[in-house]
This record gives sequence, C-alpha cells and structure tokens, in this order.
Amino acid sequence: METIYSYHHLREFTHEVFIRMGCSLDHATLATEVLLSADLRGIDSHGIARLSGYVRLWEAKRINAKPDIKIVHETPSTAVIDGDGGLGLVVAPFAMEVAMKKAAEVGTGWVSVKNSNHFGIAGYHAMMALDRDMIGMAMTNASPLVAPTFATERMLGTNPIAVAIPAKEQPAFVADFATTTAANGKLEILQRKGEEAPVGWIQDKNGNPSTDPHELKSGGALLPLGGDREHGSHKGYCLGAIVDIFSAVLSGANYGPWAPPFVSFLPLAPDPVGEGLGHFLGAMRVDAFRPADEFKANMDTWISRFRAAKAVPGKEVLIPGDPERETYHRRLEDGIPVVDSVVKDLQELAVKFDLNF
Repeated sequence: METIYSYHHLREFTHEVFIRMGCSLDHATLATEVLLSADLRGIDSHGIARLSGYVRLWEAKRINAKPDIKIVHETPSTAVIDGDGGLGLVVAPFAMEVAMKKAAEVGTGWVSVKNSNHFGIAGYHAMMALDRDMIGMAMTNASPLVAPTFATERMLGTNPIAVAIPAKEQPAFVADFATTTAANGKLEILQRKGEEAPVGWIQDKNGNPSTDPHELKSGGALLPLGGDREHGSHKGYCLGAIVDIFSAVLSGANYGPWAPPFVSFLPLAPDPVGEGLGHFLGAMRVDAFRPADEFKANMDTWISRFRAAKAVPGKEVLIPGDPERETYHRRLEDGIPVVDSVVKDLQELAVKFDLNF
C-alpha cells in the first residue's frame, strides 16, 4: 500500500529533518531539493526513502552536517574536491559548480571528489549544466554490492552514470542509469512490496542466479548490467569499473570493496585506501565545439528523428529522459506516492526530531 503526499509537504518535512541534523539553511534547502528530485522523476529508490538512512549515518558520525568543502588541487580545467564528510547531496552540486565555472573559462571542466557520501540521483547533477548551454556528466562510486563477471565477491557499487545534453525546442536528452542490471534501491522496493526479483538482477553467495530480493543479506550480490556473460555482463562490469576509477582512484576516495556502505550498521573497511565515497563531474561548453544554437537545432533533429523511428506494435520509441520528465510534471501536480514502510520510517523520524508528519 502507498499514500500520496504533496511535494510541498514532503519538502517541508525533509528540510526540517536536515535542519535538525545541524545543516545550515542553505545546505538543508539544497539537500532537500536534490533528494526529492528523485521522487519527482520517479526514481523512488533514491528519494525520500533514503532520508532515514542519511539520519542514521549522521548519528553514526559518518556524515558531517557542517562540512568545509574545498578544492585541494586544481588546474585551469580540472579540480579535486574534499567533501569533508558532508552530504553528497550538497558536495556534488558544489563540485558541479566548480566544473561549470572552469568550463565557462576554458571550455571544459572536470572535477573528481573524495571524502563524500551518497549523492542522490546522478541526473540532478548532470542537469545543472543544461541552462548554461553545457553538456553535463555525473557519476559516483557506491557501496560494494556488485560481483564482477564470474566473481562471487562483492567488489563494486551500482556506480551510476548520467549525461545531460541540451536541445533547442525539444526537451533535453538526459540519460541516468546504474551500471548494474538494477539498482539496489529497486531490490528494496521489491522487499517492501513482497515481490520477487527478475532473473538476472542478483546471484546467491555461490554465484547462482536468484530471484530473492533479500539475497544480499545472505551474502549474495547484484549483477553488472547484462546479468551474465552471455548477455554482456562483462560490459556492465567495465562500465562500473570506469566509474569507480574516475570517481575514487582519481580523487583519493575509497574504491572497490573499500567504498563505505550506505547502511550505518555495517562497519567501515578496517584498512581504508582513501577518504569517503568519490564522485566525478564534468561540464563541456557546447560553443567550445560549435555554435550552441546550431548544435541545439541539430539535437532537435536528432531527437525528433529517433522519436519517430518505426516502433514494434503497441510500443513507442522514447528518448532518454522522457519517462522521468513526464513523471516529474505529473507528481509535481498530483503528489508523490510513498509506500507504507517508508511512511513508517518518516513517522519514526518525526518522533525522533519532535516534528509533525
């Protein structure tokens, strides 16, 4: 079962929770916007369902509510940022602003981040570049829940990649996807609904296919995009590895199996190889390549032609970002559905912080 809440209601409650954690007004406002952008775009696994997890990480002193986010190394087009243990919801937008400033000055900007935490949906950060006639990119490493092809050990996170490309009259092209067959949050949703997982999402601790959404609790692992070798899981493994290296090896964050888990009850690796989680963000000024209006007009043509491609019966060809954009407008007007187990978590947060949910 689920209950519909208005965006305004969830925004006010979430904002107040971040304030009670000790975040500044600006940081609480930004973190709320980033977090709820996931719910508005239909990515429920990364939205308000994660709020109690952030609180638990803060209680475990793994999130610094008042971080001193700073550049620790830079060139005209690159930078490394230390997030000081802050909310990734705040650290990543700071990094993207740095990337866009560098892009405005020299054409492109690339920023790798260390000492951060879970940053919500990658698409939000990539989309920050759209209004400036820039192409945005965002990726992050994450809790090690994924077994490489032919492995039984969890070595990588779901490690998402997002790319946002502006158009002129058409809506922007926004690709935002995990490098696994399914994100962990999708398993959490299935657990709440009491449903099985499709074959190809997870394996048990011995590497056998499984449909049990609770399999990770028994030593199982998520599978790279493709599910198995015959369906190209080695390519998903490569994509996840690239994200891990760009986000963490490049910045000095923890990588691979050393990446800190999102859940607070799991211990941190005893022999860390870096600091916190890592992100990688980039911005490219379109007119560093060709006049922006020409490019965006060509993007309109590209999008229109692909949207008009002959479809199989009963289906339509979509452009990356179409479903999320439609969901955004519908939920902003009609409200956001929240499943009962998440409602219970929010009610417990209300009691903890003496709030009214």
